[in-house]
Amino acid sequence: MAATKTFFRDHFVLLLLTVNVFLALFAVIFVLLRLSSSHGNGYIVQYRSSLGVSAFKTGSVLELISFSIFALLVLGINAVLSFKTYSINRNLSITVLCLGVLLTVLDIIVSNALLVLH
Repeated sequence: MAATKTFFRDHFVLLLLTVNVFLALFAVIFVLLRLSSSHGNGYIVQYRSSLGVSAFKTGSVLELISFSIFALLVLGINAVLSFKTYSINRNLSITVLCLGVLLTVLDIIVSNALLVLH
């Protein structure tokens, strides 16, 4: 019980949780808005440089929505892992939250790169 009270009173942890929530919601809204603005059905979902001329692979909308699902999964798993590890070590909990920020930012960058190619 003491770990719960200190976890939710730690300002830096709450800041990182807020950044994680903001980035995850931004990733979800960003992908959904970009998908609704384009009215095609063939989206580029993969780039394989080793294939030469046919390096781009097309796919459906569901494969691009998986970026939104991934952002929400990263948010949930990082929040739970951070809460569980806070009682063990505060720095470990902060590291987990920082890695969540990094993963979500990379999710936004990759989804944007694929949606620009459409």
